[in-house]
Amino acid sequence: MERHVLVVFPHPDDETFASGGTIALHTRAGTPVTYLCGTLGEMGRNMGRPFFATRETLPLIRERELREACHHLGIRDLRLMGLRDKTVEFEDPEQLADRIFAVVQEVNPSLVITYYPGYAVHPDHNALGAATVRALQRLPKDERPVLHCVAFSPDCRQVLGEPDVVLDISPVSDVKWAAVRAHRSQSDVMFARMERDPVFRRQREQWVRTESFWTYPFADEVKP
Repeated sequence: MERHVLVVFPHPDDETFASGGTIALHTRAGTPVTYLCGTLGEMGRNMGRPFFATRETLPLIRERELREACHHLGIRDLRLMGLRDKTVEFEDPEQLADRIFAVVQEVNPSLVITYYPGYAVHPDHNALGAATVRALQRLPKDERPVLHCVAFSPDCRQVLGEPDVVLDISPVSDVKWAAVRAHRSQSDVMFARMERDPVFRRQREQWVRTESFWTYPFADEVKP
């Protein structure tokens, strides 16, 4: 059992799609989870199906969806960073690291989950993942939490190898589905496609059975 888990992602729904089952396993075991969410995803293209959001209402809707998803996942400590969607890469990386480091010092996690810098496709994903690495590098290696990273770029397995952490999340697949449905503005399109595409449906059903991570190799922890 972990002492405390800190999750750092840039968008509402990242916590669910990338690691919802893992989070649910931790909270079910009694481990406290803090989610540091970078933005409200206000520039997201999905507005529900049929549309129920506008560009003006989307951030309010996505925050409400996020809080509902956190309730399903058992996250009781949600922190909103207030960054602007699709601009995280332009933030001062040291200042981002400062903010993350402050939370690390406060909650003292034994495990941190974020995106693998350079292997998470979206610039916001890569930037906040890099800031998280930068923050944790400030700690002495014997005080540093383990960092599990999510990667899904086309070349991630070719470059990084196979993930070293593969978790069976099937015991909490219903929890992950509930959190996915809570992010209605982003998941309605997916559920509509599942209804009409049996192959895609089977892929999504497999998706809620396992979650994979790469343990980040900090330079001072890598054996020569």
